[in-house]
Amino acid sequence: MEARLNTLKPRKAVLVLEDGSHFFGHGFGWVKKVSGEIVFSTSMVGYPEALTDPSYKGQILTLTYPLVGNYGVPPYDLELGIPRCFESESIKVTGLAIHELCKKPYHWASTKTLEEWLKNENIPGIYGIDTRRLTKKLRVKGVMLGILQVCEEGEEPNLEKLLKEAKTVPDPNRRDLVGEVTVKEPVHHEVGGSKVVALIDCGVKYGILRNLLKRGINVVRMPYNFSAKEILEDNPNCVVISNGPGDPKKCVKTIECVRELVEEDIPVMGVCLGVQILALAMGGDTFKLKYGHRSQNQPVLNLKTERCYITTQNHGYAIDSNSLKGTNLDLLFINANDKTVEGIKHKSKPALALQWHPEAGPGPYDTEFLFDEFLKIGGCV
Repeated sequence: MEARLNTLKPRKAVLVLEDGSHFFGHGFGWVKKVSGEIVFSTSMVGYPEALTDPSYKGQILTLTYPLVGNYGVPPYDLELGIPRCFESESIKVTGLAIHELCKKPYHWASTKTLEEWLKNENIPGIYGIDTRRLTKKLRVKGVMLGILQVCEEGEEPNLEKLLKEAKTVPDPNRRDLVGEVTVKEPVHHEVGGSKVVALIDCGVKYGILRNLLKRGINVVRMPYNFSAKEILEDNPNCVVISNGPGDPKKCVKTIECVRELVEEDIPVMGVCLGVQILALAMGGDTFKLKYGHRSQNQPVLNLKTERCYITTQNHGYAIDSNSLKGTNLDLLFINANDKTVEGIKHKSKPALALQWHPEAGPGPYDTEFLFDEFLKIGGCV
């Protein structure tokens, strides 16, 4: 590995924001110019999981933890038929921005460096920038669009040109991002179980899939634009709506599908984007957060028990709590920091949804039991 590292020569890179801010640094990974929504995560561990999380599609991810890559990249070993240490089959972020890149990782399971991984998957990265300054800017002004360019060896970035381009960067949230990460046809995951969960794949993290499979339940991943009739053809005991990227209002067919499933008394559980889709299906509304929730230490308060859970989150949109009035949805959980909606439940139908990730991946496993509670409703356990 050390011999390969010596061949990786330094290249110049720059991150340019739509407000004219720019950060010069060193390039790593793939030589490329990309644009997207620049967001940050305060997670201290879990870059293999974060980079492969489909919810980051269309985004340039900034990691606030100063040293990244120190334990390398694990192998794509399979567990229950899916990669054990990743949340999808490939890197989903558009680009990566960090403060310090570890070029000599040390971990028994490491198979390659972060530099090599990004290069293999054609993803550009920048290191050596002041990520604290960048994060403070995003917290004050909100997430912004921008451009990340990694130059060829000996090449200089054209800052003047990039500053002009950054003002007209297309917003990825206007794209059908979920359509870019969903499965194109049903995928069956068999573990010899007698029960079946239909998983509406809006960009599912494999952690959700692992939690269902390890409970001995067969799972059918369905494209996000399937109708309720198509989903019910597999006779599922219950339905899970996964996490995913972008604006939930773009998922028009999914919203209509979920509305019909709830009306048919099919047990439904939503996670992350799934909670927003359930709210929209029941007549609620959503809005874009200033800079989102992306971390492994978000405090969530149960309004009935007043118990607080520490959770993993990754989302840029949230449910408008006022819009729940007049719907058949009860508010179950709120974020202890900003009081945004974190969990809802239907008043009379077997439907509930959570804004956070009970499967963690990575993060605390405080609320994994909620999968069991839901599966009991569907008669799966």
